[in-house]
Amino acid sequence: MFVLSGLIQSTQIYAVIYLINFETMKKPVIFILTCFAILNCNILNAQNAGTTGAVQQNQMQGMPKDMKPPATDVSAIKNKYLDIPYANLSEVQKLDIYLPTEISGKLPVIVSVHGGAFMMGDKRDGQVKPMLEGIKRGYAVVSVNYRMSGEALFPANINDIKAAIRWIRANASKYNFDPDRIAIWGGSAGGNLSSLAGTSGDVKELEDLSLGNATFSSRVQAVVDWFGPTNFLKMDEHLRETGNGTPDHCAADSPESKVLGAKITEIPELVKKANPETYITSDDPPFFIEHGTKDGIVPTQQSTEFYQKLVKVLSPDNVSIQLLEGAGHGGPQFEEPANIDLVFTFLDKQLLKK
Repeated sequence: MFVLSGLIQSTQIYAVIYLINFETMKKPVIFILTCFAILNCNILNAQNAGTTGAVQQNQMQGMPKDMKPPATDVSAIKNKYLDIPYANLSEVQKLDIYLPTEISGKLPVIVSVHGGAFMMGDKRDGQVKPMLEGIKRGYAVVSVNYRMSGEALFPANINDIKAAIRWIRANASKYNFDPDRIAIWGGSAGGNLSSLAGTSGDVKELEDLSLGNATFSSRVQAVVDWFGPTNFLKMDEHLRETGNGTPDHCAADSPESKVLGAKITEIPELVKKANPETYITSDDPPFFIEHGTKDGIVPTQQSTEFYQKLVKVLSPDNVSIQLLEGAGHGGPQFEEPANIDLVFTFLDKQLLKK
C-alpha cells in the first residue's frame, strides 16, 4: 500500500489522486485500484511526473461524477458546522465551517476553495487540510463546494464562490466571523477561482445576486493562489516553452473548454472573462502566489505572468510569489510545515494585525 500510494503521488494524476491524504484513508487499496481501472494508465512506464499528469487530465474526464476522493477526517475538530446551505439553486451549494475551540472576539476567515479541473473535488477532501491549520492559529475556516462543469458552465462556479462570501458576511454575528477580514485560498481550479474572487471584487457580471444576501459584498481582503490557471489560451504555449507536460488545454474536451462550454480557441472573449488578470485594479487585496517549477498541468508562467501584472498595479509590498523548485502540480512541498508557515505569515500580516 505504501509503495502504490507513493508511486501515484509521484505521478501527480490530475484532479483526484494528488488530493488524497493517504495517511488517513480508510480504504486506500480499493480506491487506488478503482482509479487504476478507470484511468487505464500504465504508471510504471511514466517518464516524468509532469508529462504523465498532463496526459491523464483528459483520461480523468471519463470518471463517474459520483466518485470522490476520501474525506478528510475532521472528527477531532469539535467546533464545526457541516453541510450548511449558502444558496438553494443546487444541492452542491453548501459549506463547512470550522472554528477554534476557544473564541475571543471576531474571527478572521479563510475561505477554502478546492480544485479538480472545474469538474470534480469536494470541500472536505484532502485539499482542505492545509487550510485547517488556521483554526490552530485563530482563524475560522469555511470550505465551500460549488457547481462543477458537468452541472453548470462558467460563470456559475464564481457566482457560487461569491454567493458563499456574501453568506459569510450575512451570518457573521452568528458564527463570530469578522466580515472585514476574509481571505480566500485555493489550489489549481480553486486557485483560479480564488484569484478571480480577489481581482473582480464587486464586478456585477460575475455576481448572481439571486443566490442570496444581495446587499452584502463579495470582496476579500487577501488571496492565496496555489498554482491556479489564469489565461487559458496561453497554457499550451507555456507548456511548450517549459517542456513540462502535454499541451492539450486548447482541445475541445479539455477541462477549460468544458467549463466554458466550447473549445477555448473559439471563444476568446469568454476566456477573458474567466481570467483573473482581466479585472486587476488598484483596490485589489494583497496576493500570495505559489507554483511548482515542474508543474506539467498548469504551467508556471501562468503564475509568474499573473504576478507581473498584479505588481504593476498594486504595491510591490502587496504581491509576492514563491516558486517551489522541482515541485509539480501540488504535492508534499506545498504542505511542508515550513511552507505552511510562509502562507500564514502572509495571512497573519494581512488579517491578524489589523
